[in-house]
Amino acid sequence: MTRRVLVVVAHSDDEALGCGGAIARHVAEGDSVAAISMTNGVGARTADEGPTQRRRVAAERSAEVLGFEWLTTGAFPDNAMDTVPLLDIARFIELSKREISPSLVYTHHGGDLNVDHRAVCQAVLTACRPQPLEEVREIRAFEVASSTEWNSPVGGAQFAPNLFVGTGPYWKRKEASLEAYADEMREPPHARSLDSLRHLAAVRGSQAGLPLAEAFMLIRHVAP
Repeated sequence: MTRRVLVVVAHSDDEALGCGGAIARHVAEGDSVAAISMTNGVGARTADEGPTQRRRVAAERSAEVLGFEWLTTGAFPDNAMDTVPLLDIARFIELSKREISPSLVYTHHGGDLNVDHRAVCQAVLTACRPQPLEEVREIRAFEVASSTEWNSPVGGAQFAPNLFVGTGPYWKRKEASLEAYADEMREPPHARSLDSLRHLAAVRGSQAGLPLAEAFMLIRHVAP
């Protein structure tokens, strides 16, 4: 049975970092995957159009490599989404929900260091609250290297995965999608280097008896 999948991220590149392997796997298995980004991803660093345009090109390349469709990019303030009313973010997400009627949604972990990630996670939960006739049956939160693990675990905010998706056959595609975001990648031993991300995939795989995997927190699953 094929599924319609929506990936909701704060910044383009989060999709590649957090669930690029899972996206590639969904596409290979015949699922339809679309994504939305809330910000241009660079506004907190510069107002120049050059980096913004390069980020758009990188996002398009990531979509091409992984096989998903970008539905829209919001104009919310980069690294300042905590200044935006939650309802405004949730309504933006609801527009895409109505467009594609997803049964599965991927988004950020609510305890990330990045304030945009936290705001998006809360907005997704608001937009997908379990009302009668709600079509979203499953919500998965992913980790983003250099954000999820950098936050303090105080207050129960630690990422504690309980769902592992084998991504060994799709690592090369994930790697290619990350290479598209060359401006955002770093050299080892930074958490956002290709070497570190490959090691993370191996660790997550080892936790589930798999060669390579991506890990998620299953926020909600409604059985058929």
